[in-house]
Amino acid sequence: MAQPIPLKPATGGAADTPQLPHNIEAEAALLGAMLIDNRICEDVQIKLKPEHFFEPLHGRIYEQILRTVDRNMIANPVTLRPLFEQDEAMKAMGGPAYLAQLTGAGAALIGARDFATQIYDLALLRALIGVGREMVEGAMDTSVEVDPKSQIEQAEVALYKVAEEGGEQGSMKSFTQAATAAVKIAERALNSGGHVSGITTGLDSLNAKMGGLHRSDLIILAGRPGMGKTSLVTNIAFNAAQRRVRDEADGIPREKSIGAGVAFFSLEMSADQLATRILAEQSGISGENLRMGKISQQDFRHLARAAQALETLPLYIDDTPGLTIAALRTRARRLKRQKGIDLIIVDYLQLLSGSGRSGESNRVQEISEISRGLKQLAKELDCPVIALSQLSRQVEARENKRPILSDLRESGSIEQDADIVLFVYREEYYVNFQKPTEPAPDAGELDPQVIAFQDWMRAMDKVHGIAEVVVAKQRHGSTGTVPLKFDAKITRFSDLADASGYRFDDGE
Repeated sequence: MAQPIPLKPATGGAADTPQLPHNIEAEAALLGAMLIDNRICEDVQIKLKPEHFFEPLHGRIYEQILRTVDRNMIANPVTLRPLFEQDEAMKAMGGPAYLAQLTGAGAALIGARDFATQIYDLALLRALIGVGREMVEGAMDTSVEVDPKSQIEQAEVALYKVAEEGGEQGSMKSFTQAATAAVKIAERALNSGGHVSGITTGLDSLNAKMGGLHRSDLIILAGRPGMGKTSLVTNIAFNAAQRRVRDEADGIPREKSIGAGVAFFSLEMSADQLATRILAEQSGISGENLRMGKISQQDFRHLARAAQALETLPLYIDDTPGLTIAALRTRARRLKRQKGIDLIIVDYLQLLSGSGRSGESNRVQEISEISRGLKQLAKELDCPVIALSQLSRQVEARENKRPILSDLRESGSIEQDADIVLFVYREEYYVNFQKPTEPAPDAGELDPQVIAFQDWMRAMDKVHGIAEVVVAKQRHGSTGTVPLKFDAKITRFSDLADASGYRFDDGE
């Protein structure tokens, strides 16, 4: 969670103080009303925080009122008195008797909510003044070490923090509003022709199982190394962005499109590596050959045509290493505002870092903070967030290596926060490692080596090019397994032409 923005400057002389917008009388009146009628806390605490008060003492009184009420105790001058007997600022106001003075104006009960709104608005104005001052002071610094672009980015981050404070919090919807939104989602699925109510994955079989990627959902896509989870999420990113371009060309508005502008935060691979994967998929040229230059002139022409076709793709890659969850959320908000993105991808969750307040040694708490932050981001921007995740090594110790929910690495909160959990599993990967020694050319049909090798060949033929996406958790529907085709050469997932040989039982 981001640090609270400083709503008052940390330092400043008396000459500065009158210039900052504030209303001490409104603060005192609100506190008095809360001490008289604790029910007011229910209305104001969603939006108003202790740091929004200009007078620090008032902020501390407000905080203690909320804590007392939260413990199911009555908050009044009597119950709060012991908490402020040693408070120096309270002594300057005449001691704890000041609490009783706050309740003197009973008429404040009528305007309590208006006082809270004014205190909040004035706090935001002070925050803007603070940001403005820092911008001016930074711009006036012309020393050699100053980086103007860095200053612009810092100012943008600061303004986004103020904007976040000023956003709507805890909005209440009537059932009519909620039902109307639900009908619109159903209408979108009907009009898509593919029963997709969210954003398309580009894979019909996966769309049929999930209904697409739903807004405000956190989707965890996990798998052991070598399973192809980055390849799958790259395919999904390209398919969603390509569909958005197609819908835009057909005149379909953004809110009705099942495509999306995509923000891809790649903490593991560089932007050019991801671009190589997409180009390999679209041109049909092996990614390995692309990297090593083993292509013909005809291949290069195919590559150039594919690159030209992708120029307008609304796919934005951020390969900044070591991002914190707070920095990622800031960058995602910026892309939402500037580019209109509707899908966020994070590769991968364990490479993000938290605020550090939970303690460097407690990785489980840090992962919990990160998964919670990603879910909050999905709800805040009203778009699906796909986060890749590692699985623990205990998968390799089992005979059946198909992953289960308990294999999610480092924290059960990932499973708890996620709306959908997907696992990528390729049996071919494990069968390939079981390849026996090839028999001699003159070996007979009954030779044990020949029999073992033929058994392996049959097992390999059965699973070659086949991947499974295991839907282990889904709030919107049933669990189960979706078979897909995987071309390792160009890292492309596609629908399996004939899945009739696969019998996968759906869970409830």
